[in-house]
Amino acid sequence: MTHIAVLGSTNMDLVAYVAKAPQRGETVTGREFRTTPGGKGANQAVAAAHAGADVSMIGAVGADAFGSHLRTALEHSGVDTDHLRTTEGPSGTAHIVVDDEGANAIVVVPGANGTVTHLAPGDEALITTADTLLLQLEIPQAAVLAGAKAARRHGVRTILTPSPAQPLPPQLLAAIDLLVPNEHEAAALTGLTDPREAATALLDQVPQVVITLGAAGSLYAARGAEPLTVPAPHVTAVDSTGAGDTFVGTLAVALAEGRSMPAALAWASAAASLAVQRAGASSSMPYRSEIDAQASRHPQHTS
Repeated sequence: MTHIAVLGSTNMDLVAYVAKAPQRGETVTGREFRTTPGGKGANQAVAAAHAGADVSMIGAVGADAFGSHLRTALEHSGVDTDHLRTTEGPSGTAHIVVDDEGANAIVVVPGANGTVTHLAPGDEALITTADTLLLQLEIPQAAVLAGAKAARRHGVRTILTPSPAQPLPPQLLAAIDLLVPNEHEAAALTGLTDPREAATALLDQVPQVVITLGAAGSLYAARGAEPLTVPAPHVTAVDSTGAGDTFVGTLAVALAEGRSMPAALAWASAAASLAVQRAGASSSMPYRSEIDAQASRHPQHTS
């Protein structure tokens, strides 16, 4: 079975659903509130596990009720948590507002995630057993760099989601095989609002880039090749929280299984299109049989 290691954040998502998100200084009345396990790292781990991979999570939760809940939720999704540390203090939280169009605004409070500044004993050995290491930026960048370098030393594919967007040092980019920003993150990293121009600029730093484009699908670019656009299935979004993580986790599984990039992108898009039709982050992530069915209903034509 494909083995995916994830080095990243684990948060409790505190989600308020509103007709329209409040402006600065404004108070609005919500229609629903939910508490759901999340965090970009944990989300990608759950997505990969649901898509059929053997998944291991490296990170930290707090010694609080949220921490216990988060660990249990990962384990129930089939994610190994032997390398998920428990630290003193609170777990990470994400405070999310979702409007009636499915768009969201998020404030992340790192909590225990902020203590993940390095690889713990045994983490590198775990990474060496993986086909792919998934990375994001909701833990300190020092740990992300350490993980990427460890993966590079052992020939493990590295996929980085540069979220939240921030300057990326050359030594980190040098250890990344595939960068997967959304169009806003790509613009923040390059100063270019056109996704194709942004992808071209990013290829000066990494060998492959996938820019996710929301309802428009995704754009793939690699050095020495023509850019490739893969559309997404047309669906009505309920909640886009976690859709990007669903895409990345599923994409990692597809690539590790040896699928071509166009086929992998189409499969990941099918998974994300299912996730946006459901509320929550990890709770919205589809299983492999659902992804296969959605992909067969919506065959994608690349361009």
